[in-house]
Amino acid sequence: MFLPITPQEVADRGWDGVDFVYVSGDAYVDHPSFGAAIITRVLEAEGYRVAVLAQPDWKSAEDFKRFGRPKLGFLVSSGNIDSMVAHYTAAKKKRSQDAYSPGRVMGLRPDRAVIVYCNRIRETYGAIPIIIGGLEASLRRFAHYDYWDDKIRKSILFDSQADLIIYGMGENQTIEICRRLSNGEDIKSITDVRGTCYSCDVRETPLMGAECPSYENVCKSKKEYAVSCRIQQDEQDHIRGKLIKQRHGSRMLVQNPPMPPLTQEEMDWVYSLPYERTYHPVYEKMGGVPAIEEVEFSITHNRGCFGACNFCSIAFHQGRFVTSRSKDSIIKEAKLLTERPNFKGYIHDIGGPTANFRKPSCLKQLENGLCKGKKCLAPTPCKALEADHSEYLDILRTVRELPKVKKVFIRSGIRYDYMLKDDDDTFFRELVKYHVSGQLKVAPEHCSAAVLDKMGKPHIEAYIEFSKKYFELTNDAGKEQYLVPYLMSSHPGSTLQDAVELAVFLKKRHIRPEQVQDFYPTPGTISTCMFYTGLDPYTLKEVYVAKTPHDKALQRALLQYYNPKNRDLVEEALRKAGRADLIGNSDKCLIRPKQAAVRAKTIGRKGGAYGKKKK
Repeated sequence: MFLPITPQEVADRGWDGVDFVYVSGDAYVDHPSFGAAIITRVLEAEGYRVAVLAQPDWKSAEDFKRFGRPKLGFLVSSGNIDSMVAHYTAAKKKRSQDAYSPGRVMGLRPDRAVIVYCNRIRETYGAIPIIIGGLEASLRRFAHYDYWDDKIRKSILFDSQADLIIYGMGENQTIEICRRLSNGEDIKSITDVRGTCYSCDVRETPLMGAECPSYENVCKSKKEYAVSCRIQQDEQDHIRGKLIKQRHGSRMLVQNPPMPPLTQEEMDWVYSLPYERTYHPVYEKMGGVPAIEEVEFSITHNRGCFGACNFCSIAFHQGRFVTSRSKDSIIKEAKLLTERPNFKGYIHDIGGPTANFRKPSCLKQLENGLCKGKKCLAPTPCKALEADHSEYLDILRTVRELPKVKKVFIRSGIRYDYMLKDDDDTFFRELVKYHVSGQLKVAPEHCSAAVLDKMGKPHIEAYIEFSKKYFELTNDAGKEQYLVPYLMSSHPGSTLQDAVELAVFLKKRHIRPEQVQDFYPTPGTISTCMFYTGLDPYTLKEVYVAKTPHDKALQRALLQYYNPKNRDLVEEALRKAGRADLIGNSDKCLIRPKQAAVRAKTIGRKGGAYGKKKK
């Protein structure tokens, strides 16, 4: 049974009211890939009466009165992703579709959904507890650069007028806060829960912990912003992380140390709750909620990522410490999926932030936490790294042998550099033989060592080694399968010369990417800090940043140099980069001289050498 989304559904349960209203910017999908589903099911299991207010009409306060005043408070999230990312492309153009809304319809949530929803709640109910969480609130918990406004914004706690931020994965924080509220504790006194942020008068600031440069200072100084970013990233560790403070005028934002990740037993419990595993039936007539399609038959087996790419928000949200569910829990969910009426025999994924991580990268982390200012895999794997796929492989083997299962795919990210460090290549062989659906997507992102260092990624030699072995094993398996590399243009540190280097690399290896992702400066990442400040927060040295639309277009065009539509941009880029030698008729050149290109195009239209063959 779905949780109630209307007053009638509340009444049908025999309730005279609700304890909590969960407000979400997404349509209501009761599947464990959706944070709203997890938190509401956890609260239900703890005995609370919870109603879901999905995509409320924010243009007035009326819709926020749907369930009346909840007994204990409101929980507010923008949904599975930041509302600004949901609405705008990296070029700041309005998207035409929203996969998290029924029928992909745009406009069913506001920009900056958390702020808008919370302000409507305050307008309607005054001093009622409001707790915000999810990705939008978590990544905007400190003063942060906002790409869409192109300025520094305050912590979302102040703009939203909420009482608490739950950052990271929020099950245990939510349970503790809600238990204390139900015991009659005032929300203003709940200031000691790990994994939360609150505000206080600067005169009441805790003495312990680390202090970031203030909101006022990071607005004035990009260097201070970079320093602030490093402090926040360095303390994002549940074992050694300190309390962090950041002044906003007369108020102090206080972030308590991170909540420890769920234990395996806790994760198993969370994923065993009675999810309906689809969207609420009310959306059927509207075309359903498309976001369910990719995850309906997928299983999450882990959380956290010690890969910690600089452009990825996972490290700042979930953390770098990897935890995982038990084999029994995963097999039980797989069996449940096979009994779904529309199951066709395919498990689409057994993954997570990084599919092939099952445990921390080394045993030292269990006592000391992850190393401050260092990465486990980049630029080269740490000597303490323990690469072992045996447990993951055992799970995959068991699931693919279940009755009704035809195929188990792995679609979430694979860290190929981690795979290469495993002395036993059995997982690699079985990945190629059983778990690839024609093509495997991996993310080398670039080939320039300087750019990859700014990304926090391994150098390109790891990708070359991996691709060589991938195709050897593919041939051994008698299959025709492909490797699809994800590439990123205009990441901080990528100059025009670096983009040319990547274009030459792609031509040499006969790679023609159909899509190229421009770097997207989202809140809470190291790369976004570099984009805004032009500084590496770990060295405070200057970093080149392509910021104008034209500069970005030049780099993007180089990655698709073979597309005739990009020819003029590619020529301009090559001349600017001092690489006119790559304009010519030899095989080493990226484009032909303009006269030759025009002549070839004309001949092609007439059906000559470059057109259709004559009969």
